Amino acid sequence: MEEDLSQSAKLPDTCNMEPQASEAESDLENNSLHQPLLKRNRTLSSTPLAMVGAKVSHIESLDYEINENDLFRHDWRSRTKVQVLQYIFLKWTLAFLVGLLTGLIATLINLAAENIAGYKILAVINYIEEERYLTGFIYFTGVNFILTTVAAILCVCFAPTAAGPGIPEIKAYLNGVDTPNMFGATTLVVKIIGSIGAVSAGLDLGKEGPLVHIGSCIASLLGQGGPDNYRIKWHLLRYFNNDRDRRDIITCGASSGVCAAFRAPVGGVLFALEEVATWWRSALLWRTFFSTAVVVVVLRAFMEYCKSGNCGLFGQGGLIMFDVSDVTVRYHVMDLIPVTVIGVIGGVLGSLYNHLLHKVLRLYNLINEKGKIYKLLLSLTVSLFTSACLYGIPFLASCTPCDSSLPESACPTTGRAGNFKQFNCPDGYYNDLSTLLLTTNDDAVRNIFSTNTPTEFRIFSLVIFFALYCMLGLFTFGIAVPSGLFLPVILMGSAYGRMLGVAMGSYTNIDQGLYAVLGAASLMAGSMRMTVSLCVIFLELTNNLLLLPITMIVLLISKTVGDCFNPSIYEIILELKGLPFLDANPEPWMRNITVGELADAKSPVVTLNGIEKVGHIVDVLKNTTHNGFPVVDEGMAPSVGLADGATELHGIILRAHLVLALKKKWFLQERRRTEEWEVQEKFTWVDLAERKGRIEEVVVTKDEMEMYVDLHPLTNRTPYTVVESMSVAKALVLFRQVGLRHMLIVPQYQAAGVSNLAYHIHFFSTTKYYINEGLYPVFYF
Repeated sequence: MEEDLSQSAKLPDTCNMEPQASEAESDLENNSLHQPLLKRNRTLSSTPLAMVGAKVSHIESLDYEINENDLFRHDWRSRTKVQVLQYIFLKWTLAFLVGLLTGLIATLINLAAENIAGYKILAVINYIEEERYLTGFIYFTGVNFILTTVAAILCVCFAPTAAGPGIPEIKAYLNGVDTPNMFGATTLVVKIIGSIGAVSAGLDLGKEGPLVHIGSCIASLLGQGGPDNYRIKWHLLRYFNNDRDRRDIITCGASSGVCAAFRAPVGGVLFALEEVATWWRSALLWRTFFSTAVVVVVLRAFMEYCKSGNCGLFGQGGLIMFDVSDVTVRYHVMDLIPVTVIGVIGGVLGSLYNHLLHKVLRLYNLINEKGKIYKLLLSLTVSLFTSACLYGIPFLASCTPCDSSLPESACPTTGRAGNFKQFNCPDGYYNDLSTLLLTTNDDAVRNIFSTNTPTEFRIFSLVIFFALYCMLGLFTFGIAVPSGLFLPVILMGSAYGRMLGVAMGSYTNIDQGLYAVLGAASLMAGSMRMTVSLCVIFLELTNNLLLLPITMIVLLISKTVGDCFNPSIYEIILELKGLPFLDANPEPWMRNITVGELADAKSPVVTLNGIEKVGHIVDVLKNTTHNGFPVVDEGMAPSVGLADGATELHGIILRAHLVLALKKKWFLQERRRTEEWEVQEKFTWVDLAERKGRIEEVVVTKDEMEMYVDLHPLTNRTPYTVVESMSVAKALVLFRQVGLRHMLIVPQYQAAGVSNLAYHIHFFSTTKYYINEGLYPVFYF
């Protein structure tokens, strides 16, 4: 998804509704059935109505709404209690398997990355101790180069969607947009191997975002029975052959990924609720919590096993990654001043980081458009630059004598881990920059979070570390390797938090390590704009509940300050990738416009009759890109209170179901309604759950074009409808909260002599149009 998938278009001028010669060209979605679809850049008007449709995306949306047609109703009535229990049991079984597999794969990634990076660092330290500095540099750079090459080649050549964190795409999927090739088996394998290579190579990225994507891939593959070409045809899996249940299981996968990354089960559930999920309910809450509980049990079991030394260099930590529970947190009213300052700094720097990263990603898009070789060269260049900085910059720091109160085994240290690395210093001295740079990212966070070490790091070293990781964080994210944003942001934030703690000195009661924790939290809130989930994640990371009050203050201030400047980093990435996203908050101008006025800005929607000619269906499917069509029956027998020739809105039918009817040759020689047994002989509800098939694959003869199709049994009889006087803001909230794909607008008045109802029916969709300014999507009509 490196390229922008959106095209610009312009709505007809709402002030002049007279027919124009260019109207068919400027209206991409509702052009004449015989007019070829055009894609041209247009000059946008500044009026609210003209902003609708400012960007056109051709990514198909998902059917989260229950399609209550005749086949669905028959299947629901015929289900026995045993089948219902099977469906419920399978949901919980899949939730368990998602947690189990995510925990196992997370352990594998940690095990491989810690051992590869650990033995690499040990070899470099041995060269430095022997004063073979050039050999150590060549070895360090060469190993990192090879690891980055493996990760980049896999992403560039086999699974481009595996590059990056994957969280924006998951967020778009759960919002209702089907991101192509995002949850396949190839993407999963490349994401796992690429994450190991990229993290082991010492790049300024984390495995947290990729783990969220990995959990979602596992959930998607389990829900559909495996990869597309090798699906398991188990009859129980037919229950999950729909977008609605697949959305729920992918939500479990996303929360399990966060739990596996941070060992934070509650934080994982809250992350899915606050950041990625658009639609939520209590039953889903229980299943996601169950999945994260399984992940925690798996991780804990493996860590207990690895503590005995059976896993090489892995397993020296615990379930809590950055434990600061040994510090007694005491603070007074005056300590709220530096805490507030940290929050403000986090909001400002977070928004500045988002702004600069946006510019860098746009530049990378231009480079990536030139071809695969340029993507690969960009990744390798960043790897060489990173290796040179991590190896060479510690030589700039002077050696610091060890504190006499520390035991000789603690200072200096010569192994892979430790707070006081000797590096090139004589006995009794340590290099504080090598403690932060010549180590893994996880160990760097542990070192900078370390408590009861007020003299360990000097301001000069912290400034260099902060500046370097700001630069590396901007240049590394966006290259063609799996990468996460969490750990780089934590490292940057903890650096300036620790600097403030050093500057405060004896004027504060808060430990410097806790200042580092608050700094990391503030920058994450300032960049990602999360609060509740981030607060719980940090509490589970640090194992110190006493940090809760000041952590909440820092997060609220940082998010508030950051929101004053730009959107969150994930919204920026969504824009760059051209992924439509329906935001929860309507824009102010939407309250001043009704859906009827909005619909009148477009030409009448294409409708189908309940019994339609095959030729007309083929013509409609080939010349429009709509994914749903209102089905109306004209000239109905009058009911009480209706005029002769009334029009009945029967419902809405999906494009996929029309294509299926054409493929199965469900044609009638005469215009008539079909019987229930005829429909059940030809279709099953499993057939209607499939989304495959294109009109270009359908072959219809000339004689068949004159036949008829009864659309009534395939039509969703209960579509969501709104009256034309409803405000756009209210309709948007309903559209998003219910998780709709289509919404019908019906007239406020309908009486004898009024124009046909079909010309007043319009429908909305998340698929096509969203606002260019601010990424607030509205509706397709």
